[in-house]
Amino acid sequence: MVIAIDGPAASGKGTLARRLAAHYGLPHLDTGLLYRAVAARCIALGRLADEAASEQAAQTLDVSDLDPEALRTAELGEGASVVAARPGVRAALLDLQRRFAGQTGGAVLDGRDIGTVICPDAPAKLFVTARPDVRADRRFRELLGRGEDVSYDAVLADILKRDERDSGRSSAPLLKADDAVLLDTSDLGIAAAFAAALAIVEARRG
Repeated sequence: MVIAIDGPAASGKGTLARRLAAHYGLPHLDTGLLYRAVAARCIALGRLADEAASEQAAQTLDVSDLDPEALRTAELGEGASVVAARPGVRAALLDLQRRFAGQTGGAVLDGRDIGTVICPDAPAKLFVTARPDVRADRRFRELLGRGEDVSYDAVLADILKRDERDSGRSSAPLLKADDAVLLDTSDLGIAAAFAAALAIVEARRG
């Protein structure tokens, strides 16, 4: 069973993906971490603007090396959106993601192009979204909790910029797959959102 979850930044897709993976006993991959890791390598080298450097970083990436806590900074979120717009980076990470999805028993993957590009034949697809102001508030609180010095207005501006870049890129833009079920979490708490997501997956399984 492969569960594909797509959506914009801070929509709640990662939280739902982790909960669904735990519920079904499946491995989970937050594909956004792959792009954050690529950005982290490039930033460390002072080469975020260098496409060749980002492609090389993507080609040598290992899922087992990912450190979610270290990668969830505002800087790397912005950097991930930059490198993710590069076709060479996306191509380098394509097989890695498909191998993860192809594990015996299945997997849960969340990102921007799981249902459209990575796992187009996934039996269960969700497109998770929320209003930009709600998503900005969630990310703002998350970053404050991590001790980062950020303002709500700056986070909202970043969310809107990432939405535009993710939806407008030429390679695998953020789109709702035709057979994905839309789940708007704007007015839902975590428990209610998970119940709705679980119902969608169970309906698809049936």
